[in-house]
Amino acid sequence: MPTSAMPHPLLMARPSSKYFSLLLIPLILSVLLAGVSPLSDSCAPALIVASAQKSTSQTQRRKANAQPTPTPATLETLGAPPPVPKLKQKPEPQKPEPEIAPGEVISVQTTEVLLPVTVRDYSGHLVNDLTRKDFRVFENGNEQPLNDLALRQVPVDAVLLVDASSSVASFLDDFRHAAEGFAAKLAANDRISLIKFDDRVELLQDWTQSRFQLRRALSRIEPGMFTRFNDALMLAATDQFGKSKSRHAAIVLSDGIDSGRGAATLEAAVQALLKAQVTVYIVSNTEISRATKKAELDQLMDGSSASLRFNQLRIDDLREGLRVLDQSEENLAQLAAATGGRLYKPKGFDALDSIYAEVAEELLHQYALYYTPINRSRDGGFRRVQVQMTNPSYQATTRVGYFAPKS
Repeated sequence: MPTSAMPHPLLMARPSSKYFSLLLIPLILSVLLAGVSPLSDSCAPALIVASAQKSTSQTQRRKANAQPTPTPATLETLGAPPPVPKLKQKPEPQKPEPEIAPGEVISVQTTEVLLPVTVRDYSGHLVNDLTRKDFRVFENGNEQPLNDLALRQVPVDAVLLVDASSSVASFLDDFRHAAEGFAAKLAANDRISLIKFDDRVELLQDWTQSRFQLRRALSRIEPGMFTRFNDALMLAATDQFGKSKSRHAAIVLSDGIDSGRGAATLEAAVQALLKAQVTVYIVSNTEISRATKKAELDQLMDGSSASLRFNQLRIDDLREGLRVLDQSEENLAQLAAATGGRLYKPKGFDALDSIYAEVAEELLHQYALYYTPINRSRDGGFRRVQVQMTNPSYQATTRVGYFAPKS
């Protein structure tokens, strides 16, 4: 083949060089604009890194803007989402309802008056078959109307007060036995408490219907020396008896001779007992003490003149003791009469059983007489009350009066 027929290699590359130059121009311009020499060795790597970074950034933006496409078949098989679970709250403990002991139902605005009335015949026996028509009630001289519900069965709150001073200390066992017998005769819904007084006044047993608790409290009585009689009455009136619908009674074993070491006076104690509407029964050992003092005095007075002069101080002391006993008996009788109770003067402590049983019997057959006063004023004043029987052969005993409420 002739050589003129074969094209020269350089002639064949010209067209492609032309196109290559056109492609190279933009690349050179971009390098020049970036301040990099086209002949630098670092040009290629920098371009590669820049290009890679740009590509990575664009890829990340595309991934961020892209929304995931859920698979309908998978969600549909799961069904509706379950409800948000709620924590189970721990139930708050319910507060127990306060126990209401018998006799603690309080009527706040009541104007009704309760009179515990004991009725005896001429022979001293209790009368327990009377009706409303057998009673007449007078307040400050004015007769008060009674309704058909005047007589009711009402429980009793009875506090036992025992003098543990030296005058009674040697006979405490007799009192313990009598107190247990007294409690055994009370009704099932009656309550009892125990207060001991000597140098101090102590509440040994608060209100209870348990005979076992009373027996345990009786065993804690310890003898003392002095007698705070007035303070014991004041404590019973102010702290033991609230505004209840029960009858209030106090049974006191004491000679009633206060040592003068307390804060209350007898007059203040009696007023507090009337305000608390307490009926006071007193078992006084004054007769026992009187017999003992008289026997010693008679023995001393039978001595010679020299013996009388030697024992003159003791003789004077015994005579003063007898005078104090007489005065105490008068005070105790007035206290019992004012509150509608009774004064017992046994000749020996062996009679305590029968006396406490008699008091319990009276409380069981006592009438609870209610009436609404005609005088509705709430002035806090004292109003005298008198109960008369339509049958003159019957004798009614109640307190001398009451203090009106004060608003």
